[in-house]
Amino acid sequence: MPLRINPRIASLEPFLAMEVMERAFEMEREGVDVVHLEVGEPGVPPPAEAVEACSRALVEGETRYTDSRGLAELREAVAAEHARRSGTAVDPDRVLVTSGTSPAMLLVFALLVEPGDQVVIGTPHYPCYPNFVRFCGGEPVLVPTGPGDDWQLDPAAVRAAVGPRTRAIVVASPANPTGAVQERATLEEIAALDVPLLSDEIYQGLTYDGAEATSALALGDDVFVLDGFSKRYAMTGFRLGYAVVPRAALRPLQVMQQNLFISANRFVQHAGVAALRHGGPMVQKLRDVLDERRRRIVPALRELGFGIPRAPRGAFYVFADARPFGEDSRALAFDVLERARVACTPGVDFGAAGEGFLRFSYATTAEALEEALARLGRALPAPS
Repeated sequence: MPLRINPRIASLEPFLAMEVMERAFEMEREGVDVVHLEVGEPGVPPPAEAVEACSRALVEGETRYTDSRGLAELREAVAAEHARRSGTAVDPDRVLVTSGTSPAMLLVFALLVEPGDQVVIGTPHYPCYPNFVRFCGGEPVLVPTGPGDDWQLDPAAVRAAVGPRTRAIVVASPANPTGAVQERATLEEIAALDVPLLSDEIYQGLTYDGAEATSALALGDDVFVLDGFSKRYAMTGFRLGYAVVPRAALRPLQVMQQNLFISANRFVQHAGVAALRHGGPMVQKLRDVLDERRRRIVPALRELGFGIPRAPRGAFYVFADARPFGEDSRALAFDVLERARVACTPGVDFGAAGEGFLRFSYATTAEALEEALARLGRALPAPS
């Protein structure tokens, strides 16, 4: 009997940032030197205290299961961090620790979405949002944003997209890939639509030019906040994330976690505690370094012919209009990889609204960034 693939799996789109990275890895195995600007991975080490805590936990035998919700110590530290960020008390009982932020997303989408339900998402968007919705049998409803208004969501457009089957609205601020930071008034209007708000806050703390991202927890208790340690603390490989959820959601999410993932790695959770307690100076230093990179890459890409009306105000990406070099962003990204040996992400990875753009991560080292810009300058054709 031929293998039958679940149609929901067939509906998932490839994650092109990963496809580019995996092709780059193949090239590197063949001896080709590639500069990586395609993935969101800070080019600095994680906090030393986090590494030491993780190592110490392993040596001391902290290798068993934890409570499926996470170590109490970590949940308390997360709650304290988000209370500071939002200016409102956060109960540790509302925190669910997961093996990265993606499992937190999967659990929350699975909690809210049934077949035929809809989820409203601003676009360009993180590629996995619609795939999570489709995996659950739902339909993503996309609300376009554009560079002319700094990629800001229009609350009226979000309101118009909400229908009787809408089960959630997804907002990311700062956003991947655009770096957009949504105004508090915008988030307040969206939160008032009586639809669960899913706020992806993985890049909060990484903002520039005086921009400040509003935590959704400041808007009320009936929101879902998705966050983790990969970006602010440069802990991508630790795979540690969490969700802060409404009280009514915690028990069903706990049951799902017990069945699907059991718990996050115990020794890694100790690293999370240390990062939250001691990583503040590292985050500030990272933000300063990223701001320097941002101020270097934006004018350099403009000089090469890319369109960037405004510099990003958050995260660590430049979403650059590459249509002077070609309309097909996927083909262009792989061509740049092969000819310039610079890996970047096709804009179409972030939805149809991103077609014609390329995303460049400037979270790499200064040396790698300079080399990438030099290679692009030599390899790119003259803009048409």
